[in-house]
Amino acid sequence: MSSGELIYLDYNATTPLDQRVLDSMLPFFTEDFGNPSSDHVFGWQAAEAVEHSREQIARLVHCRPADLTFTSGATEAANMALFGFCEKNGHKGKHIISCKTEHKAVLDCLQALEKSGCRVSYLDVDSDGNIDLEQLQKMISSETILVNLMLANNETGIIQPMKEISEIVHRHQASMMSDVTQAVGKIPVNLEELNLDVAFFSAHKMYGPKGIGALYINKKNKVRLGPRNFGGQQEKGMRPGTLNVPGIVGFGKAAEVARADMKAEADRLQKLRKQLESGLKRLKGARINSYNSRRLPNTTNISFEGIDGQQLIRKLKNLAVSRGSACSANEMKASHVLKAMRLSEELALSSLRISLGKFTTSEEIDKAIAEITKSVQQLKKAEV
Repeated sequence: MSSGELIYLDYNATTPLDQRVLDSMLPFFTEDFGNPSSDHVFGWQAAEAVEHSREQIARLVHCRPADLTFTSGATEAANMALFGFCEKNGHKGKHIISCKTEHKAVLDCLQALEKSGCRVSYLDVDSDGNIDLEQLQKMISSETILVNLMLANNETGIIQPMKEISEIVHRHQASMMSDVTQAVGKIPVNLEELNLDVAFFSAHKMYGPKGIGALYINKKNKVRLGPRNFGGQQEKGMRPGTLNVPGIVGFGKAAEVARADMKAEADRLQKLRKQLESGLKRLKGARINSYNSRRLPNTTNISFEGIDGQQLIRKLKNLAVSRGSACSANEMKASHVLKAMRLSEELALSSLRISLGKFTTSEEIDKAIAEITKSVQQLKKAEV
């Protein structure tokens, strides 16, 4: 996707709204504007639209519509899930297991839970980002109430063997929670088959609107969460407040589109990723992280040995890509994901995350290869 000369290659951060999604939402801003809690025609129509969207999303992720609660996004859902689970189940134990490569939204929640008395253990990963299932089994104890692991990593795209993980967790009488945000809409996600107890995801990662997400609670497994918010009975009291009907309608349409297009789009993106990686691997000192593991079809994370990542990102004036790091208080910090994968601080800081999407073209990939290659070579010459 280009805007003038600028090429957008940061689809893991957010995606543009699909035109079909926008078209589905527009009437709910002006014509069908009712509050779904109102007991008249306008309210009934809005409520019907909400339930239709819930069904569309449930079909995408293979679950019961009643098990989905709408939220403002995955971050809010993660907070509701983690704090709500511990509040309701804390009498069974205080031990949680997670991983060093989780999204910061989850890690921040876990740190807060530690301060409130929970004990959190963090799994290591190998140099490709895979967790060790044996380490997981050894870490689980009679005090363990919850294991929280993401399905697909937002930085490297690596996909964890969630079904096997779930089996281990349930065998030890603990509950399984997963951040499935980066996976939903890109690869098939069957929540019931994975046997997850709790999961969460967002619309804006799959060409839906920002500000709307979903929390999945597997009621068949008799999972219960304590409510974190109060003030109304919307969403069965789990998330009170007037529902974002246009956002929910857009979320549902995005799910319908993703379900129809997923296979063909994944195949297309995998070919584009291969084109990109083949071009960039020619650069001396280039390393594709998690290359030997199962990854999302659209995601490449690449390090350039001996290159200042901050200088590189500034040189790429025509590319919207992401650093494998976060910038906090004007201080560059190496990605916690890449450091957990045992990359050096220097190599982690020299990394780029390039994530492709439905509007990415082969011509854009060629231009990206050329611009990155030119910039890396210029920086290497400047170092000599």
